[in-house]
Amino acid sequence: MSNVIEVDDHNFASEILESTLPVLLDISAEWCGPCKRLAPLVEEIAGEYAGRLKVAKLDVDRAQATAVRFGIMSVPTVLFFKQGQILDQLLGFASKEKLVEKLASLL
Repeated sequence: MSNVIEVDDHNFASEILESTLPVLLDISAEWCGPCKRLAPLVEEIAGEYAGRLKVAKLDVDRAQATAVRFGIMSVPTVLFFKQGQILDQLLGFASKEKLVEKLASLL
């Protein structure tokens, strides 16, 4: 079972903005090659940080309103939220080490 939550325009606020845990949000698309390479790293982090971090995935094609709201211009984009606020972001494919480094400021 995956520790990554699927979010869309309907559950974004409740799952991400209202989360009591810090959130790593992987914004991607089915057709995106780098997104497919990033997905297993995000899954690993979700398992390793279970209980301390919420990890979620948003498909830009299925959640267009949310993508527009946050000005997502390219995928993959990873946003790091704490208490409903974006604290950091990564654009494009990133190594697991880079993702973990960004998480340090959230936890």
